[in-house]
Amino acid sequence: MIIRLESENDHSEVENLVRNSFWNIYRPGAYEHLIVHNLRNHPSFIKELAYVIEKDEKIIAHINYSKGEITFDNEKSKNAIVLGPVSVDKNCQNQGYGTELINYTLDLISETDIDYIFVVGDENYYSRFGFESASAYNLFLEGTDTDEENPFFMIKIFNDEINLKKGIFSNPDVFNVNQKDVDEFDKKFQYKEKITHENQL
Repeated sequence: MIIRLESENDHSEVENLVRNSFWNIYRPGAYEHLIVHNLRNHPSFIKELAYVIEKDEKIIAHINYSKGEITFDNEKSKNAIVLGPVSVDKNCQNQGYGTELINYTLDLISETDIDYIFVVGDENYYSRFGFESASAYNLFLEGTDTDEENPFFMIKIFNDEINLKKGIFSNPDVFNVNQKDVDEFDKKFQYKEKITHENQL
């Protein structure tokens, strides 16, 4: 197993991995592979944290980080980093590869001057990496109720002395994709059937 930076030669393989990892999980089909594709040419992309796990000359896991924005009550704003998407080959899930990749990149971040990062995801999963509810710090995800707990929007703090003020975090605009663009992009990939099930959002 090798953990290394993603290279340009990996792009097609990574996008296929991301598509397969998310297919029919949260919705019929997936759109995360288009986000990953678009992100690489977007100013929010953090190339230095785009890592893959390679095993037997095949990429089995991938992670991205990018820069979103927090707008505070005083209307001042600043960039803030968000983790994701994270993808693991369906044949390799629940074997610790996602954990390995997340811990590896978080260790890299801990050696920088980055004070904190965000993630949107399963609180039971990400809490094992030291993430906690961002709403405990009066930080909320754009479009959510600021009067309620949002356990799926989480923060990991690297600098315990940081003074956090109430604010709203917005993902990079590249995360907003429309179905027409997804359908067009999907023509480049092998056909997969879209399935609806009750656990989807």
